[in-house]
Parts: sequence; C-alpha cells; structure tokens
Amino acid sequence: MNKIEHIGIAVTDLQAAGDLYEKLLNTTVYKIEDVATEGVKTAFLQSGPNKIELLEASFADSPIAKFIAKKGEGIHHIAFEVDDIKAEMARLKSEGFILLSDEPKPGADNKLVCFVHPKSAGGVLVELVQEVR
Repeated sequence: MNKIEHIGIAVTDLQAAGDLYEKLLNTTVYKIEDVATEGVKTAFLQSGPNKIELLEASFADSPIAKFIAKKGEGIHHIAFEVDDIKAEMARLKSEGFILLSDEPKPGADNKLVCFVHPKSAGGVLVELVQEVR
C-alpha cells in the first residue's frame, strides 16, 4: 500500500457538508460524482496532499444510509492507494482478511476499488484504490 489516498466521511446532506468542509479546509469541492454501484453521491476536497471524500446515500437502504442510521455521520472508511489492486486483494486474502467483493469495482474519482471487511481489519472499513489506467 503506497499511501492513504483519502478518508471517507458519511454525511446526510452533501451540500451542507461540502460547505462546512470548504470552510474548514480552506479549499473547494473539486468533484461531485454519483457512484451507482455503491448507492452513493460523493464530493471530493483536497488540502495539500490529503483528500476527503464526503459520502451521501443515494437511496434509503444504501450502505451509507445504513451506516448513518447505525452510527451517525462521521468517518466511514480509510482508503489506501495501491499499484495493483488484484495482487493486493490476493495478498490480503492469503493473510486471512475478508474482502467484500471478489473483483475490483468501478469507484469514484476514476478508481478501481475493493473494500476489506471491518471485522477482519480491527473494526475499520478499509478501501483499496487503484487509478484506472
């Protein structure tokens, strides 16, 4: 894993959260995107080398809606950049980690993604991300 690629934050109102984080980080939202495969609408902000992904549920029973209903708004996941997502998935499976998909899926911000189940990662939802080439 090369670096932390972004931190995902679950929010109920993407516009209001975007306004808040723009003020907090003194930067602007640079991209808003729907990710149908995950049932989420995302907004990205960047401060220096660090990125924040705000996540709003697209429908009532999406994973983000369920997360917010259970835990409230807040940090949802941490994403790590990888060079070869399939190789990293295989490595993690061989180490005993539980992956939430067998193949990488298209994600936001021109990435392929795969999530590691929090039960096998110390209670943290981990996302692997690889730039689509």
